[in-house]
Amino acid sequence: MTLPLMLRPYQQEAVEATLNHFRKSDESAVIVLPTGAGKSLVIAELARLARRKILVLTHVKELVEQNHAKYQSYGLTGGIFSAGLKRKESRHQVTFASVQSVSANLDQFRDEYSLVIIDECHRVSGEETSQYQRIIELLRQQNDALKVLGLTATPYRLAMGWIYRYHYRGFVRSEDDKPFQYCIFELPLSYMINRGYLTRPELVNAAVAQYDFSALAQDRFGEYAEKDVNQLLSKHQRVTRAIVEQVMELAAERKGVMIFAATVDHAREITGYLPEHETALVTGVTDLNDRDLLIQRFKQRQLKYLVNVSVLTTGFDAPHVDFIAILRPTQSVSLYQQIVGRGLRLDEGKQDCLVIDYAGNHVNLHHPEVGEPKPSPDSEPVQVFCPGCGFANIFWGKTDGDGRVIEHYGRRCQGLLESAEGVEPAVQNGRLQQCDYRFRFKECPHCGGENDIAARNCHQCRKAIIDPDDQLRNALKLKDAMVIRCAGISLVADGSKLRITYHGENGEELSESFDFSKPGQRIGFNKLFGRRFAKSQAPKVFSSAAEVFELQALMPAPDFVIARKQKHFWLVQERIFDYQGSYRKANEV
Repeated sequence: MTLPLMLRPYQQEAVEATLNHFRKSDESAVIVLPTGAGKSLVIAELARLARRKILVLTHVKELVEQNHAKYQSYGLTGGIFSAGLKRKESRHQVTFASVQSVSANLDQFRDEYSLVIIDECHRVSGEETSQYQRIIELLRQQNDALKVLGLTATPYRLAMGWIYRYHYRGFVRSEDDKPFQYCIFELPLSYMINRGYLTRPELVNAAVAQYDFSALAQDRFGEYAEKDVNQLLSKHQRVTRAIVEQVMELAAERKGVMIFAATVDHAREITGYLPEHETALVTGVTDLNDRDLLIQRFKQRQLKYLVNVSVLTTGFDAPHVDFIAILRPTQSVSLYQQIVGRGLRLDEGKQDCLVIDYAGNHVNLHHPEVGEPKPSPDSEPVQVFCPGCGFANIFWGKTDGDGRVIEHYGRRCQGLLESAEGVEPAVQNGRLQQCDYRFRFKECPHCGGENDIAARNCHQCRKAIIDPDDQLRNALKLKDAMVIRCAGISLVADGSKLRITYHGENGEELSESFDFSKPGQRIGFNKLFGRRFAKSQAPKVFSSAAEVFELQALMPAPDFVIARKQKHFWLVQERIFDYQGSYRKANEV
């Protein structure tokens, strides 16, 4: 009998984390392992340990075949259900299948399965009508205790965000429902590289002209329209030629080169500059048989250059690849890691993998995925401690020369609260309880509750919250109202009184005063500004005007100020903080 393959320590930990989780819960779970970490071995071991029927799903036949081969290497026999592999076997205890083939033959999967394993599970959408969800729903009808496990290197999708809600280290990824509930094991890319499980990436700055995509409009996911990208690239053919010439020069001592293009037109142009007999082009419209042949020739090193557009970022395994050239823009840390990961597998004689980013993406390979589109090119992941529970959040932000956080874009603390016993997370209404501290918030005018800045209804009293766009629109219609885009504030302290002047971007000014000797005004000031002090990283309760004046550099400024005419002066009525809407803020283009 063939002995089970020896698992690496982290692979064994991932298996044990899965067993421990499903002994306690039927909630769906995710394992996060970097590209090249050997997910197929983890799958094989879990399938080997299983006593009841298991279905292993993935989206491409190559991964179906790879996962099946690892399981068979244990000396066990599993079935394959994949039209692309011309096999449709569903009677084995363990079946390795393509999601498309199972979805098209649901009537053959009416047995009772105990576990569904989904490889490359970041492709699972939350839509009930999706192929994955239809399969899971059918299997749940046969077994309401069905366990669902996903494996991926990148548990984040630009269009969806995080694919799970809760992380085993005690924090929340999303307040919304997701395809998976828990991440139960995660291993960073740096762990794999530092311990020699993956090839070291040699990150080099391009020595020739790069593309500049910064002027292009981004969608809400931080990506660019193909038409805009093609238009820009068509004006920079000299840049493309220079880049390809440098790639060929640097590739002289390299074995396999993968080039990631921005669009199909761009990929064709790149291919035209490369030696024809050494180059393959693969896009989403490439005939599947031709694609298989080209990839096979590349893997057999009959071809040196493989140019592709968004089709070889997952499920592609060519360990000899030792040069990655990135000629496409992306703001996604996950996609960037997937791209670079194509060149990080170990191979005999391979010392490193050269990685050159010609698109000016400014993505740090080892940075964690923040979970939001990058708000500006100079943003970076920053650690922000919650004043409420102490949790160390990771948000997009900016730092000064000494590494201190000077700005961040976080909204709510991601920490999970502990139960009274302090061992397990606290549970409320059947859900893990998230810390309710908000760094940015919209106050409910009815009950004073703090809500997300995009909320339409208060999460406490459920009443409608006035939309800031409606506030601005209504104020702009009034003849006796003034609305300014606030570009900054200045303070004057005189005894117990504090005067705040709001400066508009065009020189307009509005002012108001708070008398700290009067409890009502002191409380009002602290409610407006103290809670938001230092961007809510260090909220304060001020007792005097002088105390505020000393720390005026950390005072928050609203984005808009609305005032109404009162005979001979303007009375400030509304201050809109953390604005998100259709109106332009001060000094924005």
